[in-house]
Amino acid sequence: MKHKKNDLQLPKKSFWARLREEKYLQFMALLGIAWMLVFNYVPMYGILIAFKKNFFITTPLFSKKFFSTPWAAHGGFQHFINFLKDEEFFNVMINTLGISILKLIFNFTLPIIFALLLNEVKNLRFKKVVQTITYMPHFLSWVVLGGILTTWLGDGGLINDLLIKTGILKEPVAFLAYPKYFWGITVVSDLWKELGWSAIIYLAAISGIDQEMYEAAKVDGASRWKQIWTITLPSIAPTITIMFILAVGGLLNTNFDQILVLNNPLNAPRSNVLDIYVYQTAMRGMRYSYASAIGLFKSVIAFILLFITNQITKKLNDTALF
Repeated sequence: MKHKKNDLQLPKKSFWARLREEKYLQFMALLGIAWMLVFNYVPMYGILIAFKKNFFITTPLFSKKFFSTPWAAHGGFQHFINFLKDEEFFNVMINTLGISILKLIFNFTLPIIFALLLNEVKNLRFKKVVQTITYMPHFLSWVVLGGILTTWLGDGGLINDLLIKTGILKEPVAFLAYPKYFWGITVVSDLWKELGWSAIIYLAAISGIDQEMYEAAKVDGASRWKQIWTITLPSIAPTITIMFILAVGGLLNTNFDQILVLNNPLNAPRSNVLDIYVYQTAMRGMRYSYASAIGLFKSVIAFILLFITNQITKKLNDTALF
């Protein structure tokens, strides 16, 4: 026997009727859309700078003078070609990818492990203290933390004192003066600042897991480590996947603020990353078109990485951004 449709089902409302009912919510959404248009989409017009022969900061973007500025050679791609041929290209890319890959390996995985371990802490007071201590550095700017690190890592700083007293070093070392230490300093300091904050989203995902699954696992005799491996990790796998996609998409972002406050002429061979190179080219070299081309190059590579990673994760575990 066929089931009849529910006679009490309300008729579908028209778009305009729903718009009138939700006018306040729609107004709030329109404010967000307006903000996005003004700060995210309108500035895309400035991409044209990358294809112009020479752009001067005094030239208004929407003026006739800007439109009359000649295009760069080779169909507007001269600046891109110059960057690929630049003697600094390989060094800049190696530094950028080296720091980013190390951060992806350690600074992406360790917050997950930290969240799993913190979730196992039963003493709520101790748990809150640990959370507060690990979250706190996130709210300090890199200008402040950079000054602290510069002092600590100096030849008379706290780090040298500890290493000498423990017998690891015989004499003080000015760590920021040696390029070989820069990548490690960057990765560890970024982990120190963002470990607790990065773990928040995983703790939130863990809190949403059905507790009956753990109760059933206990009845079956599963240990805590077994429960983490068979219940917790699979349950937060979609969250980890999404965060991994975003992390790979930002692989060429090495945290400009951090590198800017820690780099100096002595460690430049290992601190000259893509963001610093763009900044120096634009602000010091006054080569705005060339710097814009490098920035656009970085954005295109980031989109390609994001798209590829998204497609791979979609096939592996059916989780993706789009």
